[in-house]
Amino acid sequence: MTRLNAIAAYLSFFVSLLPLMSAAQQIDSNTSIDGRVNVINTAVPFLRISPDARSGAMGDAGVAITPDANSIYWNLSKIPFASQSGALSVTYTPWLTQLVNDVYLADLSGYKQLDETQSIAASLRYFSLGNVQFYDFRGMDQGQFHPREFAIDGGYARKLSDHWGLGIALRYIYSNLASGYNPDNGSTYKAGQAVAGDVSTYYTATVENDNGGSHTWSFGAAITNVGNKISYTNGAAQKNFLPTNLGIGGAYTTQPDEYNKITFTIDLNKLLVPTPPKDSAGLANYYDIGVVEGIFKSFGDAPGGLKEELEEITYSIGVEYWYNDLFAVRGGYFHESKYKGDRQYFTAGLGLKYNSFGLNFSYLVPSGSGIQRNPLSNTLRFSLLFDFGKKQ
Repeated sequence: MTRLNAIAAYLSFFVSLLPLMSAAQQIDSNTSIDGRVNVINTAVPFLRISPDARSGAMGDAGVAITPDANSIYWNLSKIPFASQSGALSVTYTPWLTQLVNDVYLADLSGYKQLDETQSIAASLRYFSLGNVQFYDFRGMDQGQFHPREFAIDGGYARKLSDHWGLGIALRYIYSNLASGYNPDNGSTYKAGQAVAGDVSTYYTATVENDNGGSHTWSFGAAITNVGNKISYTNGAAQKNFLPTNLGIGGAYTTQPDEYNKITFTIDLNKLLVPTPPKDSAGLANYYDIGVVEGIFKSFGDAPGGLKEELEEITYSIGVEYWYNDLFAVRGGYFHESKYKGDRQYFTAGLGLKYNSFGLNFSYLVPSGSGIQRNPLSNTLRFSLLFDFGKKQ
């Protein structure tokens, strides 16, 4: 297979989930809850793809680590605590490199501190799915199309004290996966659009040692992508949830001297989206669930009970070592239950910084059962960073 399945392209938002869905369906049903895998699917899943190589090298953990230009994705409330008054980041992430060569995620993010307590940030994420050949149900050629999605973010963050911060962000989402396509089933597909918001908080405290070293504890939480449901046909009765997510993270940094610094971090993430019902008869009621109702339901509606609810939580563990703020080595691990997608992988990466310029690399090594092939497996991605403005 050298191209994304063209016939399946009309399935609109499922296009970008094809690798995950096909792998999940291959898992032995005898090992799943109530006889089957129960993966939560949402629209615009590109909003949950890590957009920067630094966190990508730390197991996709970023809620509580030190702030940088990509904090608008992980936790906007960190930005007032950044050491630079402004920063910009550009990231390129190849996608499905083992199948195609024209699918990628590009991200441009940055922030500016307005004063000692206030900051603003913005970002643009663009996800290109290359060129896809469309066919109708009779197998007739309907031409090529270029599926693409993007999100534009803007946010404001403020210090509530020397240790606490709060951030809010708004996001416009555009998803054009099969616009104009008519598969002869009475529906013509269009671009989906949505507006969403984030709210986040951050706490950090540093203790200085008598020998000149320090210890820093940081905690963060963010609820992201809270917005209207999205559809890809006119008058669609079945509108799809955005990937609303709750992320909670902690980080510990120890700096024994002015040259060496090491950070350990862990993130827990859970989609605030209702779990699919056990049978097809419940799908009608599933699509009738509202956004706010769905957020609350997501904490207790799993067919497998508390056990399945806990399996909907993914965790990321990461470590980062800096020498003299010039060279960094990173590593991490990401785990997702085999019943909820089976993404399990190790990550590694490097960071370089000279004056106001920085460069980060990350690499993903798949692990686990080997059934689930992550779209980023054995892929190198990189971020360019530019700091500007004096340190606060």
